Amino acid sequence: MGNLAISVRDLGKQYRIGGRQERHETFMAALTAAMGAPLRRLRRIGKPVPEEQIFWALRNISFQLNRGEVLGIIGRNGAGKSTLLKLLSRITEPTEGRMEIHGRLGSLLEVGTGFHPELTGRENIFLNGTILGMKRREVSRKFDEIVDFSGIEQFLDTPVKRYSSGMYVRLAFAVAAHLEPEILVVDEVLAVGDVEFQKKCLGKMSQVAGEGRTILFVSHSMGAIKTLCSRAMLINHGTVDTNGSVEETVAAYLNLNSPIQAHGMIADNAPRIGTGDALLRRVELRDCQGRPIEQLMLGQRFKIATIFEVQSPIEDAVVEIGISTLDGLRVATVQNIDGELPCLSFPPGLHEVVVELDATLLPREYVIDAAIGHLSGLTVDWVERTFQFTALNVAPDSTDHYRWGEVRGFLRPKSIWHGPNPVKLN
Repeated sequence: MGNLAISVRDLGKQYRIGGRQERHETFMAALTAAMGAPLRRLRRIGKPVPEEQIFWALRNISFQLNRGEVLGIIGRNGAGKSTLLKLLSRITEPTEGRMEIHGRLGSLLEVGTGFHPELTGRENIFLNGTILGMKRREVSRKFDEIVDFSGIEQFLDTPVKRYSSGMYVRLAFAVAAHLEPEILVVDEVLAVGDVEFQKKCLGKMSQVAGEGRTILFVSHSMGAIKTLCSRAMLINHGTVDTNGSVEETVAAYLNLNSPIQAHGMIADNAPRIGTGDALLRRVELRDCQGRPIEQLMLGQRFKIATIFEVQSPIEDAVVEIGISTLDGLRVATVQNIDGELPCLSFPPGLHEVVVELDATLLPREYVIDAAIGHLSGLTVDWVERTFQFTALNVAPDSTDHYRWGEVRGFLRPKSIWHGPNPVKLN
């Protein structure tokens, strides 16, 4: 075994898609169908599964990870990152290949994984310790530290099914990071919680790595990947595209994620996640007169237009627009419900939604992410990096320009200055 923490060889996960399940109106009909299922399966023996019913979420995944290494796993939505973590965490079984895990593994995947909803936060801390093979006194030794980190002390004896998603993830991360697994698996924990909590997460993972433990970290934030990871792996369409240094792998990811098509047209096969009840078809950057543009002058107000093709009516719709740097750092996010505004309603058909923004972007390259979903949080369609544009360093009338030799930050807020006024310090 030596210094090896994880060994994965030719790992693959296959799913069957299509073949709508039959629904039954009565219990007797369902019981009759269930009794006939073995006979139907016998009839299918020896018959090949139609190719369109097979989907490989992962295929031919091979890598090794030594103790103390921090591996960043990156890729577009639907590439197979979370599927890989579920396989390594034994949440689901692989279709082919093999993997060896040397050491106690703790995982923090999507909200809902690892906790029993009917148990309290206190009970779930001890339950997770038991799952990790720890004795009660070991968990008790870390208990106060876990609670303090999570910041949910007043809800500790409340069933976790009543927790918000933020509270849930706070406690789940605290448990996973503090119960000393030799291997820590983390999937997009930085997507939940406030900035202060995200900093605490990064700090704790750095501490865990410094103690010689192994981390697998999935994130869309290239800044976090560069800060935390000692190496990185890019997964594309279920296979390993690049496996090497962080800089090399991030560069390959950014190259892979160049704008989907010119002029903001979104292809049918673009990487996207959601129910598919509506599909993003086009994204445009426009000036205030509605003319398409690809560059912003310094301080210029602008519009972002999105066109959705709606398949089924959406009554409680939320449209979100994000502006990110090329390496995936989100700079600004706006939703149509900001400021307690109402949700939108979409009947079937093509619909355009336009938002006008008054935000001075500092000079650099940016990309636009766009999504539509339900107020409940259910994603209908989400596409990243739909359109790339440049923010310039000169105002439209050349009366203002960005004088610094090096850009610091992303936004220049409106400001009102006072002074100088004489003061006396006590």
